[in-house]
Amino acid sequence: MEIKKTGLWIGRQAVRMCLMVLLVSILAFGLLAVSPIDPLQTNVGQTALGSMSPEQIAKLKSYWGTDLPPVERYLNWLKDFLYGNMGTSLLYRRPVAEIIGDKVMNSIWLLFTAWLFSGILGFFLGVLAGKKRGGIMDRIVTGYSLFVASTPAFWVAMVLLMVFAVKLHWFPIGFSVPIGMDAGQISIADRIRHALLPVVALSITGISSIALHTREKLIEVMESDYVLFARARGESDWSILRRHGLRNILLPAMTLQFASVSEIIGGSVLVEQVFSYPGLGQAAVTAGLGSDVPLLLGITVVTAVIVAAGNLAANVLYGVIDPRIREGAKR
Repeated sequence: MEIKKTGLWIGRQAVRMCLMVLLVSILAFGLLAVSPIDPLQTNVGQTALGSMSPEQIAKLKSYWGTDLPPVERYLNWLKDFLYGNMGTSLLYRRPVAEIIGDKVMNSIWLLFTAWLFSGILGFFLGVLAGKKRGGIMDRIVTGYSLFVASTPAFWVAMVLLMVFAVKLHWFPIGFSVPIGMDAGQISIADRIRHALLPVVALSITGISSIALHTREKLIEVMESDYVLFARARGESDWSILRRHGLRNILLPAMTLQFASVSEIIGGSVLVEQVFSYPGLGQAAVTAGLGSDVPLLLGITVVTAVIVAAGNLAANVLYGVIDPRIREGAKR
């Protein structure tokens, strides 16, 4: 019976996330529909469009579907999207799904590595800071986290690029692979070397929220009544931290880590642009600057799906382990 209730609760959470993605797609489509971007001018060019007759322009509008009401255009786009047809990119002249697939493969391990490192380092620093309120490590970690939290990711990326790539020549200045090398000659070491600085930039900016949240939770635990009682019984600080502290802060930290997927993806847009890394973030900037509506819309929705999956994983993880969350959601 409990398994059935848990399954229903997970199903409701999944439906909520699907509705959120649907609302994001509606909002993105609506904003692009009212934007000053002219689909015909973007596709055929201003000069060619000006030399066409009204009959030719009408045929083009019918071909591209721009003569239909916005609601009907959205429903047609949504139907095609669900079947995997996201349209054709105006800049690359290739299917949007194919382009996104290539870019995601370049970005996914970059984002996952930065997400993993930021979570582990943030949790470790948060434990060091929260173990003793007001101590030297608490002041250092708190100051560092507050400084990094107010620092733009692209600024960190530019500093790393100028110091380690331009000045010291330790790493390449950009791209995901060496320039001019055949695909068969590119090794895993080459890809890691090109991705290291972007990963470090994303990890640095993603540490602060995990560290500060872990610090606050651990301070609450270490100043609680049952920890004071444990100290009175003669337990060592390490034993208290291991038996009481880590057990109580691990789950909230993991939940926050899954929910931080959106921050990593948001930071990757400008970080990839700084390092000219051919991932999903750089493709989004290129599509926006080039008025590539199909590609921009496809990237927006796919990114929303990834963020929703991270939030769903966080909610499910917390709800499965702590049944009180599910009971609170029902009320």
